[in-house]
Amino acid sequence: MLFSLAWRNLWRQKTRTYLSMASMGFASALLVFMLSMQVGTYETMKTNTLKIFDGFAQVQQPGYSDDPELSNFIENSAGLTEKFSAVDGITAVSRRATGFVILANGETSYGAAVVGVDPEHEPKVSTLSSTVTTGRYLQADDAGTVVLGATLARNLGLEIGDHVTLLGSGADRSIAADSLQLVGVFETGMPQLDRQIAQMPLARFQDTFAMPGGAHNIALTGKTLNIVNRALDDVRLIAAQDGLVVRDWAELQPAIKQAIVLDASTSGAIYISLVIVVVFIILNTLFMSVLERTREFGVLLALGMKPGQIGRMMWIELVMLAVLGCAVGIIVGGAVSYYFQVYGLAIPNMEDMEDMMAQFGLPSRIHPAVTLFSALAGPLAIVAGVAIGGIVPYRRIKGLEPVSAMGSA
Repeated sequence: MLFSLAWRNLWRQKTRTYLSMASMGFASALLVFMLSMQVGTYETMKTNTLKIFDGFAQVQQPGYSDDPELSNFIENSAGLTEKFSAVDGITAVSRRATGFVILANGETSYGAAVVGVDPEHEPKVSTLSSTVTTGRYLQADDAGTVVLGATLARNLGLEIGDHVTLLGSGADRSIAADSLQLVGVFETGMPQLDRQIAQMPLARFQDTFAMPGGAHNIALTGKTLNIVNRALDDVRLIAAQDGLVVRDWAELQPAIKQAIVLDASTSGAIYISLVIVVVFIILNTLFMSVLERTREFGVLLALGMKPGQIGRMMWIELVMLAVLGCAVGIIVGGAVSYYFQVYGLAIPNMEDMEDMMAQFGLPSRIHPAVTLFSALAGPLAIVAGVAIGGIVPYRRIKGLEPVSAMGSA
């Protein structure tokens, strides 16, 4: 009975009901869109940055990330690659080995990190191969070849076809020296990669650095980052059998994680403020309604209705109003967010910020991501705030007396 009375009362003042629903619907739609934008931006930042070089996860020897010693390598890397490839959710696996060397061209030399990669599988894990602007990427039958970052190649004064001398230390403390032909130059837009990274075939790296069959890490990828994250428990079980550790995206890119946490904290404060403002506006409207209907409540009390029942009826009206308004907001906000999820949202003046955005793996067009969280978190917060705030007019109604209430103007 209380629900039917509350529903009827909502539409006695249609204008007030529509305006209240509109305010909550607009706020809900705005929250849905903003949260979807954030979720989409975060996923784009993580995915694009990880795809360029790291992969979605890596398997390493314990302590390698803190102290990347050349001798701290995985010996049975080829056998482990097959095991990780069989894990559900993992679509590609690539072995890598890294050494810190001096690259020289005549009298010009620079320090660099040379990475031995499997030319056949590396393009499935990393998009670095697609950023080659001059020449080509490494091929499966390559031997003494190398690709360099654009800045590193320019600093060394190298052109496609030139040879560069590599000098470093092998895993057995011997001298690692080689002469490699430059076959490609890549430009990722990330200064630290373009200035410091060189890649050569893994087999040649293993010979040069005296680590036959070894690799320092095994990079994993999948259809999406979330799918890989769900598969990491199985990956850890396999890695633990050989005493290895698994590093997820947050460990591979701590700067991205910190940026996301900072942005989420700042945005959270804005969202909370918006919810509080909307809730107070709606509660003020309801409180004025209670004052206007005091005489009506007095008549209901005189007819035998209990104060608690009237209070609950008003509270149900309030919650119904909030649910209706937020439902409209979810539909509108979700539709707008989904449209831009499909077609993308162009960021004005992105050309002026291209270098900075590239460091975070962000393209010029952002795609929101409509998820259960982004669609429901904001509207549910408004409904919850209104439901909790509705206790105030409920308590006022419970204190009404029939005679005084009916005498109210």
